[in-house]
Amino acid sequence: MKQQVDNINMNEKEDEVEINLLDLFNYYRKKIIFIIIGFVVGAILAGLGTKFLITPKYTATAKVYMVSASNNSVVNLADLSIGTSLSEDYAELLHVRPIIEAVSKENDLGYSYEQLNGMISISTVEDTRILKIAAVSTKPKEAKIIANALAEKAVTEIPKLMGTTAPNIAERAITPKFKSSPSLKKNTMLGALGGMVLVLAVLTFLFITDDTIKTEEDIEKYLGIIPLTVIPDGNVKYGSYSNYAKGKKDYTPKK
Repeated sequence: MKQQVDNINMNEKEDEVEINLLDLFNYYRKKIIFIIIGFVVGAILAGLGTKFLITPKYTATAKVYMVSASNNSVVNLADLSIGTSLSEDYAELLHVRPIIEAVSKENDLGYSYEQLNGMISISTVEDTRILKIAAVSTKPKEAKIIANALAEKAVTEIPKLMGTTAPNIAERAITPKFKSSPSLKKNTMLGALGGMVLVLAVLTFLFITDDTIKTEEDIEKYLGIIPLTVIPDGNVKYGSYSNYAKGKKDYTPKK
């Protein structure tokens, strides 16, 4: 008995969350003005926030080549293999505390290890033996200084730790002229989509929670009654009922 009651409750819950997608789409069409407003307002808010509330950041990049000739004249296959395997080691060792703290102190940056370490990104270029050292800062010149300082440490300090031949600096960082983040176009589009999704979510909630009876199908669904007839829509104006009550025969619709 209890199981039957539970099954009935589950069926009722399933009926409660049933959504007619076509009706929902038509409901969206009727509320299209609100969806457009949400899209525009979201774009404006995101654009203004990006332009005036978020501090722009700049990225400077230096590159280090991990292969050097073992006999100072010829690069052989063994050198290439070693360079490939050492790239990941270099990328990890450039994040160690002594290296980061030395860069901050020698260049009077005033950052702690955690702060400066969070500003750098070191990776290997795919299918190459090139190590890419990127530094991000709100100051373009500072980003260049950090990237070049780390590249120099890769040449002078890391070989001492690993007992290997020093790599070569392939490209020094230059002062970036354009900000790397935030992207005004990207954030504006994300804000517009977010505003539209928010409006759609509110409209969907209102649609689902609206249990008013609008059609004959709703009468049968919610009340379990099959309607015999439906009053048509329109502006049909009838004669005064008071005239009919007084015995007047004219109770025809007014044209």
